[in-house]
Amino acid sequence: MTTTTSTTTTLTPTTICVFCGSSPGTNPLYAAAARDLGRAIARRGLGLVYGGGTHGLMGAVANAAHDAGAPVLGFIPQAMTQFEGLLPVGEMHLVPDMHTRKRRMAEEAGAFIALPGGFGTLEELFEMLTWSQLAIHRKPIGILNTDGFYAPLLALIDRAVQDGFIRPQARGLLVVRDTVDELMEAVMAFEDAPAGARYGLDWTSDGSGKKVAPPDHGKKGGVVDV
Repeated sequence: MTTTTSTTTTLTPTTICVFCGSSPGTNPLYAAAARDLGRAIARRGLGLVYGGGTHGLMGAVANAAHDAGAPVLGFIPQAMTQFEGLLPVGEMHLVPDMHTRKRRMAEEAGAFIALPGGFGTLEELFEMLTWSQLAIHRKPIGILNTDGFYAPLLALIDRAVQDGFIRPQARGLLVVRDTVDELMEAVMAFEDAPAGARYGLDWTSDGSGKKVAPPDHGKKGGVVDV
């Protein structure tokens, strides 16, 4: 299997998609960091894309971004409003299912940032990492490691690299910082992953030699080339 090489093209995000918990967690630093991130997104003139919920870190980042003047775009399945609520800020879209929610968030995102969260947050993070490794998109993917929350997960990823399940270069697909300002700087400055981090897959072929439209998994908007 071939791999792609790194490029010198800087991808400048215009929107940040935030994955995070619908619970605030037990550590008040998590909600504080979510609010800081929302304000940082607004300060940079960016838009927020998120899962549309009212509660927990989702509500914290969305309210902070909206109050600071950032455009907010949310996607949430109707069924999820029963426990996540529906935050009446920005532009909210009710979608039929989780697959549509994730696809629309990926389409509208210029970059992805994960805050602390549970199964859903981790699943969204790793799906975007997998899509990047498969060359479906090349948008920045960041982790805000508030109070060391992601340290055990990062150790597991490093173990997978050590044991030959993840290429060392692919570790470079993930941008990790401990503070909001450091992470935003790194995400906005991200050029591309190291050479060999991605598989050189052709998503425009159906295997028969016919060219097909490439999937729009995360390619639609939220980024400009400079």
